[in-house]
Amino acid sequence: MPPTTPPQEHQWSPTEQEIARHACDRAREREVAALLAYVRDTASAISSLETLWNLHDFLSARRHDLDGKYEDQYDALIFLFARLIKEGWLSLDELAGLEANKLAKISALMTLSL
Repeated sequence: MPPTTPPQEHQWSPTEQEIARHACDRAREREVAALLAYVRDTASAISSLETLWNLHDFLSARRHDLDGKYEDQYDALIFLFARLIKEGWLSLDELAGLEANKLAKISALMTLSL
């Protein structure tokens, strides 16, 4: 069976790819900065082995989340952008330049639980 053309919403122009790449980079930088600040505060208050292991477990979970969240998969970017906006790492304004249908889908998904 011959490959089918992907739906339009999964096609990203070179300009959209650049916008998406910069938006993901900015969101990731913000999220990492917040994580580093949290770890600095938490690490300075460690007073027992149990709290040390709790921080370790937290960091392991965050690493898994961050590594999976920012994978370069254009077919999942609509969902990622909605999630990043809901989490406060990105704003819809930072996606200006994407096609109107993509922005509308992101806006619609922002109202759902992801």
